[in-house]
Amino acid sequence: HVQLVESGGGSFQPGGSLTLSCVVSGYTSNRYCLAWFRETPGKGRVPVAGIDNEASANYAESVKGRFTVSQDFAKRTWYLQMYDLNSDDTAMYYCALDPVPCPRPRYYADYSSVLAIVDFDYWGRGTQVTVS
Repeated sequence: HVQLVESGGGSFQPGGSLTLSCVVSGYTSNRYCLAWFRETPGKGRVPVAGIDNEASANYAESVKGRFTVSQDFAKRTWYLQMYDLNSDDTAMYYCALDPVPCPRPRYYADYSSVLAIVDFDYWGRGTQVTVS
């Protein structure tokens, strides 16, 4: 039984930073794509970053340069570091896991749209981030 549990959300000031964690249990394969999504009432659920077993990390244009995704596979923990926060970062953040490596970026498309086509098998319940 695969479970993903996010943590690290809360209330933060503009310009601040935070790190979200995603702990994965019950997943034994060493092939995967781990993505971070965020959801707001107005925009729905949108992917913002992905990293896979080849350590290929890619980002949506909206967060590139401010967010960093990393992993500690031995601890089965993935991280999303968020810097220079602004009100647009207010959202419920989810991590999601798929058993194949992430799609590679396309020069003609925002990586968010590239990652959005993946039908992730496993999802966490989310952690709320509020920036105000």
